[in-house]
Amino acid sequence: MLATFKSIVDYLSSPTISFTILTVLTPLVFPPTDWFDKINRKLGIHLLWTKAGCAIGMILITIFFIIGVLDKNFSIILLKADNFPIVLMVYSMFFYIWLGMHKAYINDERLENGLKPSEYNDPDDKVLVWPDLVYIEFIALILFTVFLVVWSILVAAPLEEPANPAATPNPSKAPWYFLGLQEMLVYYDPWIAGIVLPIFIILGLCAIPYMDINKKGDGYYSFKERRVGIFIFMYGWLVLWLFLIVLGTFFRGPNWNFYGPFEYWDSHKVVALSSVSLSEYFWVKFLGKGLPDNILIREFLGLGVVGFYLFVLPVLLAKTWLKDMFKAYGPIRYVSLMVFGLVMFSLPIKMYLRWMFNLSYFVSIPEWFFNI
Repeated sequence: MLATFKSIVDYLSSPTISFTILTVLTPLVFPPTDWFDKINRKLGIHLLWTKAGCAIGMILITIFFIIGVLDKNFSIILLKADNFPIVLMVYSMFFYIWLGMHKAYINDERLENGLKPSEYNDPDDKVLVWPDLVYIEFIALILFTVFLVVWSILVAAPLEEPANPAATPNPSKAPWYFLGLQEMLVYYDPWIAGIVLPIFIILGLCAIPYMDINKKGDGYYSFKERRVGIFIFMYGWLVLWLFLIVLGTFFRGPNWNFYGPFEYWDSHKVVALSSVSLSEYFWVKFLGKGLPDNILIREFLGLGVVGFYLFVLPVLLAKTWLKDMFKAYGPIRYVSLMVFGLVMFSLPIKMYLRWMFNLSYFVSIPEWFFNI
């Protein structure tokens, strides 16, 4: 029975399957529309945000990690001092998402009944920074300091021997908080994965308050009043960032190959990979010809696809499906949202194309060190 469970988990851990499951589940767990909300209610997914749902979720996560600790292969990864923050991240991520959604569902019910949100305070009821807020922050500081001291005593620092140019670690992984970026390097050139995408992430988070025109849900938890925004944020944060960290931690093994969490990390595992650019697909595989010498002719298809995606698609959407959004947000906010949104969704597009078709780049110009 346990062996069957491990085999199923290893099979579902395949990036194509696991990423697809998360992509499908995200709009069901955080329904952005009434249609998804009906399915959410019908399947009882909304019960996850009850106290019983929190307890069951925590128990299931704990059972999974206990099975992992008892497994000879998974325990090697799970018990590494480097990976201890990932375990804490999984627990804290689930709890704080549950806490926010739990309060949001309570407030949505209160608002439907004509009541004020739970966080509502009378304007005359003021809380002073000193001593009220500072007192709470000081207690939190002391508790967290005690936690770090105990952790540093009980958990050995993950220090290794001095760097040896004759012996490269396999796999060679970045610190856990950079594993998301390291995973992006599989699908993008370093200048995009290491510079462009992080800049877009930071600027996108900074721009949210300036692009948000929805005045509802300010100062209190609510899901119904901000469900589209919450869905997009959760997909970007959970699936396109935290999942990549977990993927790089537990599923990437020797030679950066994919392994199931209960699978033995065989350094001699050989996976046939043949990364092919879009121009090679078109000229060599489709037309049966050699690549043209002229760069623009060779890459015309990739340049056209990228140009359509970044410049033509936003205009088409503004005139069709998103015309109401365009009127409400105005051209500047709309263009900003589309730029950040299209860049964000380009990551899952590239991931699927790489996994399913070994497509490396839409535009490949190694002569100029320019690949997209």
